[in-house]
Amino acid sequence: MSLGKQAFEAASQYLRRNPQELSRVVWNLLGLRVGVPIDALRWLLERVAKSGKVKDPVLTEVPPGIRITATVDLMKTPVRASAVVYIDRMVLTPAQLRIETRLEEIWMEVQGEVQSPVAALIKSGALDLSKPGNLAKYMPLPPTVVEARENRIVVDLMKDPKIADNPMVQRILPLVTPVVTAYGLETDDDHLEVMFRPLPEGLRPAASAIRRHLVRPGIQRIRALLPG
Repeated sequence: MSLGKQAFEAASQYLRRNPQELSRVVWNLLGLRVGVPIDALRWLLERVAKSGKVKDPVLTEVPPGIRITATVDLMKTPVRASAVVYIDRMVLTPAQLRIETRLEEIWMEVQGEVQSPVAALIKSGALDLSKPGNLAKYMPLPPTVVEARENRIVVDLMKDPKIADNPMVQRILPLVTPVVTAYGLETDDDHLEVMFRPLPEGLRPAASAIRRHLVRPGIQRIRALLPG
């Protein structure tokens, strides 16, 4: 079964167990918020764990942040690591999907009797875990990590060609971001709340985006269906 079908079935089962989620969605939309159940994020992490990239992941709400704990392979050293992640800022434009994160309460523990330089540094306490951004500079990072310093790590998902070149992303972002844009995330009541701001550039750019990316293409499609 594909991941999409698994997600659909899991979401259907969750709604049957928690019918109050439907009314929550309505109220959140009126308040320009979208709440993602933490259980949905746990489900996704379980799928990631099955791929072997992480082991025994655990998510815990620490409002307004979220604690992520998992066993990972750090330069051929199995490490149990944990950090509270805060989303300080988001920038969504047709050219950027930028998320600025801050990591707090970080700890690492070597699993087993591994002998490696990383294990020695962690066990000796020589690593300054309060500044993971500085440590990340010395590791191979994906192109989506555009900044790492102190306890801050900044990710721009548009630096991933698979996302930037996706036709759906290229169609949706120019239409949606002038109308409404996400500006922050925080945990609240077993949910990850995404907060939105309407008309970030004003009414005129929003109207122009709707006309250019929605109205005109619609008219063109209708004309193409008409005979003659």
